[in-house]
Amino acid sequence: MTENIVMYGADWCGDCRRSRAFLERRRIPFTYVDLEERPDQMAEVVRRNDGMRSIPVIVFDDGSHLTEPSNDALAAKLGL
Repeated sequence: MTENIVMYGADWCGDCRRSRAFLERRRIPFTYVDLEERPDQMAEVVRRNDGMRSIPVIVFDDGSHLTEPSNDALAAKLGL
């Protein structure tokens, strides 16, 4: 379940930095989409969040996603 994780975030976002560090510390492969460098990708964030611009959005290869997850929620989703 960790083959194609995509995280949408921005470096100014504390929750994004925390979630990114969580994945990196556990060596979980993911693709990071920096919304400051790729503002066109905000449309995907808005679509997944029913119109809201909340980040981070972490999309899993089963098609589900978590928005602004706690470390505990992220660990539970990943089966850690």
